[in-house]
Amino acid sequence: MKPVLSVTSECVPLVKTGGLADVAGALPDALKPCGWRMRTLLPGYPRVLEAAKRAKELAGFPNLFGGDARVLGGKVSGLDMLILDAPHLYDRNGTPYLDDQGQDYADNPERFAALSWVAAEIAEHGIGGWKPKMVHCHDWQAALTPYYLAKRGSPAPSILTIHNVAFQGIAALDRLHSLRLDPVDFSPEGFEYWGQISTLKAGLVFADRITTVSPRYALELMTPEFGMGMDGILRQRQSVVSGILNGIDEEVWNPASDAEIATFKTARGKSRAKRQIVKELGLTKTDGPLAIVISRLTHQKGLDILLDAIPAFLDGGGQVAVLGAGEKALEAAFARAAEHPNVAVRIGYDEGLSHRMMAGGDAILVPSRFEPCGLTQLYGLRYGTIPVVAMTGGLADTVIHASPMALRSGVATGLQFSPVDAAGLAAALKQLMALYAEPDIWAELQANAMRQRVGWHASALEYAALYDSVSGAS
Repeated sequence: MKPVLSVTSECVPLVKTGGLADVAGALPDALKPCGWRMRTLLPGYPRVLEAAKRAKELAGFPNLFGGDARVLGGKVSGLDMLILDAPHLYDRNGTPYLDDQGQDYADNPERFAALSWVAAEIAEHGIGGWKPKMVHCHDWQAALTPYYLAKRGSPAPSILTIHNVAFQGIAALDRLHSLRLDPVDFSPEGFEYWGQISTLKAGLVFADRITTVSPRYALELMTPEFGMGMDGILRQRQSVVSGILNGIDEEVWNPASDAEIATFKTARGKSRAKRQIVKELGLTKTDGPLAIVISRLTHQKGLDILLDAIPAFLDGGGQVAVLGAGEKALEAAFARAAEHPNVAVRIGYDEGLSHRMMAGGDAILVPSRFEPCGLTQLYGLRYGTIPVVAMTGGLADTVIHASPMALRSGVATGLQFSPVDAAGLAAALKQLMALYAEPDIWAELQANAMRQRVGWHASALEYAALYDSVSGAS
């Protein structure tokens, strides 16, 4: 088995704030049949250390960005983990990135520079007798790893995956020293970004290869509309940029064995799951479709668009159920929307409820203004919950629009809409109502959705081929 080091700030099932954690947690098992053994380097947050009580100390790092640290190694929650135990950086309340008041930790740049520094040490020198052939870095939190490797002259190759270009690891210029950066690289050709430091840009400049999580998003990132200021460097490096779709864990998201629901093996079994979730959410039975939303409530996710688009859908007998949290103004707006008898809203996140909603919903709405890949539409396909998605990024790559030709050819799996505004979504909801009113067409649409291959097999093969190419392994 060929060794590869994955560097990430979150990983399922140990710590999760978004889709990055799902990818980091799924890749190791997915890559095993492809001949690659992945070890994952993760910060030692309190909940991670709690799960890693049996891990053994493999190396010490004195004075690591302000304090002493060590790396623990071992099997943790079924994964082969390396955990950076640095209490001065990670022993905190709140989320991996935010304090109890929801504010970024002031030293986030140093916290994740330390993660990258240790990753570079491991890549160059190995740890506990194990040395990777290459390093796979995820997002800005790990993006200084390629930079540190390049400055050392290390031959260890690196890949940087962009999960969301909106998060760029910005730090003030006065932190050059504290981040162990060379002033000579503070330039437009290096990590300088509008007079500041961008750790994401450092990775984009110095990584051997760059990937993102869908082919369409890889192209979108090279445009001013979606690149968020990084489009220039990505166009310069487009020869090493590629898009590899995310997959989902088909065991965790399996309608035939899901412990949270009345299991079903075909689309017909959804009717019982729908009755149960309608009752649980306090909705009344209607003849229209139940459209669900499981999402962060943010501008990026287009949830303000949904609020403006649903009146006609509700008037026609449709129902909407929302599970999520995020921007306070949107939370309040959805709380007000829940005064309508055909709208149910749960602020927060509940993993079990998300499974029950996925099983019982007729459709899942994903109106994102931009979406690198998206996972909820893949869960929807798996459960026969028809995705209604904005035509962007991975949403466009994974859902086959129910056009007249696609319906006649028997390949449609959902609905796409463009432009990404309230009128566009309202038109898609109108089409959803029309399709739902045709039982035979609707049943075929559900069956098509559930036949789609949404696991990691194909994507793991692509990653393995990229690893082989970058590392020279065979």
